[in-house]
Parts: sequence; C-alpha cells; structure tokens
Amino acid sequence: MRLDNFDLNLLVAFDILLQEKNVTKAAARAHVTQAAMSAQLKRLREAFQDEILAQQGKKMVPTPYALAMHPEITETIASLRALIARKGKFDPATSEREFKIVASDYITTVLLVPLLGAISTIAPFVKLDIALPYSNTNKSLADGELDMFLGPETFTHPDHPSELIFEERHVVVGWSGNPHMNEQMTIKRLSELGHVGVSISGGDTYIDAWMRETNIERRIEVRAPSFLQAPFLVLETNRVCLMHERLAQSLAGRLPLRIANLPFEVPPMREMLQFHATREKDPGLTWLREQIKSLATLR
Repeated sequence: MRLDNFDLNLLVAFDILLQEKNVTKAAARAHVTQAAMSAQLKRLREAFQDEILAQQGKKMVPTPYALAMHPEITETIASLRALIARKGKFDPATSEREFKIVASDYITTVLLVPLLGAISTIAPFVKLDIALPYSNTNKSLADGELDMFLGPETFTHPDHPSELIFEERHVVVGWSGNPHMNEQMTIKRLSELGHVGVSISGGDTYIDAWMRETNIERRIEVRAPSFLQAPFLVLETNRVCLMHERLAQSLAGRLPLRIANLPFEVPPMREMLQFHATREKDPGLTWLREQIKSLATLR
C-alpha cells in the first residue's frame, strides 16, 4: 500500500467501525449512508489486506490485526487533528475557531460564563462548543475529538497533561426560611435533615463518593440531574443540599438561600484543565488555556 494513494479519511472510518462493530451504526455516527460506510470498509480491507471486521453469526467482530492496529490509528488521528487545528499563528482578534470543551454545568456557570464575557471583545469570533461529561469523555479526549476537558482530577485521563485551575470547597445550602440554617450545622442535624442529592449520568459526585468512603450517611429525599437545579429544589422546604462553594455563592445572590459550613472536613475538590498531549503547543489552545487559568485565579 502506497501512502500517496491512501485516503486518510479511511482512518476515521476504521476508528468508528472498530468502536461500533456495526456498519449501520458506524454510518449513522459518521453521518454517511450505510452503502458509503460499506464501501469504506471494502477499501480498508483492500488497503490493509485484512477483513478488519469479520462476520460471526449476527455480529461483526474485529480481527486480531485490526485490534492491534486500532490504538496506533486512534493516536494518528488525534495527531492529525491537532496538526490541522494548529494552523500556525493564532490571532484571537480575527480567529473564527471553535473549541470543543467538555465541562460540568457547575464549571460552565462559575468559569466559562465569565470567560465568555472576558473574551467577548478580544476574541469576538471565537466559539465554544460545550458539552456535559459523558461515559466516553476520556476516549474522546484520547481520540483528539475534544480540545479540552474541565473537571475533577479523579476524572482526568492518566495519559494526557492536565493543569490545576482551582480547588473547591463544599458547603451546605438551604432555603433562607429553613430554621435549621439559622443554627449551627452539626453532623447529627445534617444527618436528620432531608437532602437534595445530585446524580450526573447515574454516577457518584465528588461529595457522594467521599461521604460513602467515610461512612457519613445522609437522607436523600430528592434526586436532581444537575447541581444547577439542586438549590431550586430546597426552596420553601427544610431540605438542604451539599454543593460547590463558588456555585452556591453565585446562586445565593439571586435566590433566597443561606450557606453554612460542613460540620466535618472534606478535602477540597481539585478542578483540572486537560488537553491531548499532541496539542500542548497548539497556539490557539495555549491562548484559551491561559485565559481560563488567568480568570480562575480571580474566582
């Protein structure tokens, strides 16, 4: 196989086919017809002289050769994406680049919203495509599909660089009319109160995981899918929620809420900025990283 006769877009098809193990699903994900994806699979088989995906009953199974090649191909795709994204010098005043970022609603509220205001005049055409964390966030980062991940250190990818942007405390938040918020918050009182818990995509939050590890119990009466919604669900009730101090302070200025310290020491949550190793010298991403870190020191 000669490289100058090889369509590099086939590498993207290879990656998607290996992930989906199904031509129809791969076609839908790549936004092409099933016939087009079948044609790409045929070209891949011819180029690599291998079946790539072999039919076994009703399933398609990657061949040993394809499985061995997959990690190298995903790394190659990530490197090529980084090279294309770099495009030499980055001028924020004229750039129309779109940065793909995965961040929680909490980080979006306390950091990315102020960021958009801060860069609106110096980078008027720069765009941010923000998505909530999902089960394959780490893989998307490793595959070069994301420019940046912003989130707790425990969720970062072990093979790519990350930077601390700030440390965050957790506090107790309740309705200003909740009589328990006017008294000293003790472990006993906190365990007796009803709580609004948060479950993001069915997983534990940082505070949930820590309390479970330390065997501190609380009575969850309401589950919310987002920390942004939790404070609204304690209003006009005696329930409380445990949440990030920065977000609590932001919302307390708009809602009738009171904030209390936790009656025990919780290690601060380390919020990180992570990017693909091949993009460390990407001038556009370097600029955005510096903007975020500069703003984070003021929050």
